[in-house]
Amino acid sequence: MESRPDSPRPQGAPRWVAMFYRPAEGAWRTVAESPHRAPVLYALGEMTQTLRARGDEVAVALWGPKDGAWHRFDTPLKQTAVARPGPEPSPAEPAGLAERMTGRRHQVLMAGLTKAGLYDLSPEDDTTVRALVEHLDEDAVRRVAHWLATAGSTR
Repeated sequence: MESRPDSPRPQGAPRWVAMFYRPAEGAWRTVAESPHRAPVLYALGEMTQTLRARGDEVAVALWGPKDGAWHRFDTPLKQTAVARPGPEPSPAEPAGLAERMTGRRHQVLMAGLTKAGLYDLSPEDDTTVRALVEHLDEDAVRRVAHWLATAGSTR
């Protein structure tokens, strides 16, 4: 079992900072920072998804201002990425178009979840997203993503 050190507190004035632990280097690295939380969470979500898609282990730390000082905010626990097959195309749609549309709906929902601050999903969450993608049309998926983005912007 590999142990990793706790994330170091960023230097300077408190702002929103995302850090990733790089096991190969044995060090934490700042990957996104901004005076605003939303862009850092968005970057954190995108990078987490990319690293998991590559099969890398992901350990993140989110730092931000609280009462004028640095505060480390909780991030979801590390989850193991699980590859899941996509849904079968319906007989009425050509296979290529069905795959593209399914991928597009999945991407829209994932972006909405990221904007809502849910950037580190469990395998069960991924199953739920895929079920929504299979059962909702593109307009409904976009509406749900809009709700999530709106909820995330009110934080």
